[in-house]
Amino acid sequence: MFGFGTKKNNSKTKVLAFANQKGGVGKTTTTINLGCAIAGTGQKVLIIDLDPQGNASTGLGVNKEDRKYSIYDVLTQEKNINDTKLNTIVNNLYLVPSTLDLLGLESILANEKDKSYKLKRAIESLQASSNSYYDYILIDCPPSLNLLTINALVAANSIIVPLQCEFYALEGLGQLLETVEHVKQNLNKDLLIHGILLTMFDERNNLSGQVAKDVREFMGDKVYKTVIPRNVRVSEAPSYGKPVILYDHKCQGSIAYMNLATEVLRKDKAVLSNSP
Repeated sequence: MFGFGTKKNNSKTKVLAFANQKGGVGKTTTTINLGCAIAGTGQKVLIIDLDPQGNASTGLGVNKEDRKYSIYDVLTQEKNINDTKLNTIVNNLYLVPSTLDLLGLESILANEKDKSYKLKRAIESLQASSNSYYDYILIDCPPSLNLLTINALVAANSIIVPLQCEFYALEGLGQLLETVEHVKQNLNKDLLIHGILLTMFDERNNLSGQVAKDVREFMGDKVYKTVIPRNVRVSEAPSYGKPVILYDHKCQGSIAYMNLATEVLRKDKAVLSNSP
């Protein structure tokens, strides 16, 4: 669809969590547009909206009245993922929507010993189903380091961190990296940082350039080469219930997300090639 070339299914689904405790960094926008771009290569993608605000669901054109079941029903074990999964306006891209019910989940699960493993077990159950294979599962986390985000990090193979090019970017990144290390030591020893994605980059602003330079010096090759620019079309697209790649595939933001998809797929292919 977008000219990346198709890629055969691998035996193992790649589960990526998109996390940053700070809101407004392009986390949801990145989740839905990377999902759209990967689906455009012919791969099967499932997005799990784990944010009570439900912006990923809205951004994929799923109205609130159409969300009969949601990820809340999965995490409370009332439904499985297949019961809640919806088609989207993008071929090969599916969604488990979110609702405001998620706001009360932490108190409901507070006394359960396996409360941090609910999403992991739901995904494992999905993967065990012979007719429910996905190449990628993308989890859009809420803008906080709460139980929902912990569930995502426990369930994921790796994490993508969207990072806005602003003054306090590195300070927030340090806090997130501490959480990732805690999860690795106690809950998911295989969790990796897939990459740091610089977002809302303004080439006219010297601060954007300095932040990008500092992050690359601090994180090295963990920072993607692709940078997402500040772009009006990217901001407009959610109000039309579309990823920007469908809304205006020729704009700078769309091109950047398609480049990111190419970078992510190449990185995963290289990891797969080096696996025993």
